Amino acid sequence: MNYQGDAAMYKGKKIWLAKSDKELYLLPQMANRHGLIAGATGTGKTITMKVMAESFSDMGVPVFMADVKGDLSGMCRRGKDSDDMRARIERFGIEGFEYRAYPTRFWDIFGENGIPVRVSVSEMGPVLLSRLLGLTEVQQGVLNIVFRAADDNDLLLIDLKDLRAMVQFVGDNRAEFTTMYGNVSTASIGAIQRALLAFEDEGGALFFGEPSLNIKDWMRTDMDGRGYINILSSQKLIQSPTVYGTFLLWMLTELFEKLPEVGDLDKPRMIFFFDEAHLLFSDCPKALVQKIVQVVKLIRSKGVGVYFISQSPSDIPNDVLAQLSNRVQHALRAYTPAEQKAVRAAANAFRENKDFDTEAALMELGVGEALVSFLDEDGIPTVVERAKILPPQSLMGPAEANAVANAVAADEFDLKYRESIDRESAYEIITAANEELERKRAEEAEAAAAEKQRLKDEADAEKQRQKEEAAAEKQRQKEAAAAEKLRLKEEAAAEKQRLKEEAAAQKAAEKEAAAKKKVAQRAVTNAASSVAASLSTNLVNSVLGGRQKSAKAIAGQAAKNALRSVARSGSNAIIRGLFGTKK
Repeated sequence: MNYQGDAAMYKGKKIWLAKSDKELYLLPQMANRHGLIAGATGTGKTITMKVMAESFSDMGVPVFMADVKGDLSGMCRRGKDSDDMRARIERFGIEGFEYRAYPTRFWDIFGENGIPVRVSVSEMGPVLLSRLLGLTEVQQGVLNIVFRAADDNDLLLIDLKDLRAMVQFVGDNRAEFTTMYGNVSTASIGAIQRALLAFEDEGGALFFGEPSLNIKDWMRTDMDGRGYINILSSQKLIQSPTVYGTFLLWMLTELFEKLPEVGDLDKPRMIFFFDEAHLLFSDCPKALVQKIVQVVKLIRSKGVGVYFISQSPSDIPNDVLAQLSNRVQHALRAYTPAEQKAVRAAANAFRENKDFDTEAALMELGVGEALVSFLDEDGIPTVVERAKILPPQSLMGPAEANAVANAVAADEFDLKYRESIDRESAYEIITAANEELERKRAEEAEAAAAEKQRLKDEADAEKQRQKEEAAAEKQRQKEAAAAEKLRLKEEAAAEKQRLKEEAAAQKAAEKEAAAKKKVAQRAVTNAASSVAASLSTNLVNSVLGGRQKSAKAIAGQAAKNALRSVARSGSNAIIRGLFGTKK
């Protein structure tokens, strides 16, 4: 069955959304002029969003919805009949109303409650990434160098570890890259790494990767021609505003850059609903807000409509608010002066209806009621109407967890995107290069250590040789000294012995000489005695013999006789002793 033209809420190529005393329609050709659904908590914003999404789907327009509260999953299930529902259907006079499940795809950046959503770092690009990370102009310039260096060296930047490895690589070789591309400071490299680490801690590592989402996979219709409703599970994601902002910024930029200009169409090519937009604009980086403003202003010509759902129009930046032409304003509460001012501003944004006080009506609206103003055929806002929102045909509340899980498991795109592909890219190449460098360094270090050990061993051996030589020389000198000492001792002993022997010989000689002298003296004494005796005899003889010789002659003759007596005895020594050398 082709629902286009036959659905209860899509009548005459118009979206029937609400009813006052007349039926209120959103014109498909004006749906790409963007819109706002606002109201206090519990006033019916989610129901309004669902009814609009169902009608766009019936129209054949794909829809994207960020499910912050987790209550949009019921669109994959048929609505439940009840007395209250029948009464509402009868009150609205809806003909042909039937409960329907809508073609729904569930997506989840974390891959827990839907098909994983990934995008490569290269597709994000340095400019968007720099803005999201809150980098300065200097740091953004360094990140541009990182991306350029990756391109020039054929290093793919797919996931976050690729980018971190590349930043580290540029930092480690900053002297070379500074010469090639411009200054790369250590401070900028450190700031980028810290920002990436914080982004990774928020879950950014799961967002960057492959297979990268093809945005055209969201722009599909089922076999009946109904547009798929793509629901992004955002309960966990909204707690990581930087990751949420990164995704939305990439998605809007991707749509803007890839979709051709089409001008005004009979119906949009795609519709985006951003629930709890106040969380988006209050927590996300300023760069995202600026980009949303830019995209909202320009993406209309691409045939894309963007609808923000928030508690108050004041939650939306004025530059964005000014672009939201189709408005459904549920009840507002005004308990403080600031809230009263917000109510007054919201009322003044509508084209006045003289039948009621818009400001008063805003605080009187019940659940399911709203002030409605859409653009007419000429693009002019219609007079505000106080109306009741039609009921959805799908399940009002969230679907069962197993129903969502079954829908995800049966989806063709889960097979396409479920498994992450970690092909060779910058991280693997740089890691391999670093490992090879480390291996070479280890080999060089090992060779250097071996060489150092060899030199040390040689030095130790030389030292040992010198030590042994010194010890040997010392021993030789010691032995030589001992030998010399022994020689001197022996010589001294010999000399002493010689002197002793000489002394002994001298003594013996002296003794012998003394003995001889004594003998000589005795001989002399004897000779003298003999001489004296002879002299006496001769004298006596002379006296008595009557010889008349002189005394001198007598004495001389006595001496000669004595000498002859000595000579006859052979005692020359005695003679030398007595007379020396004289004769």
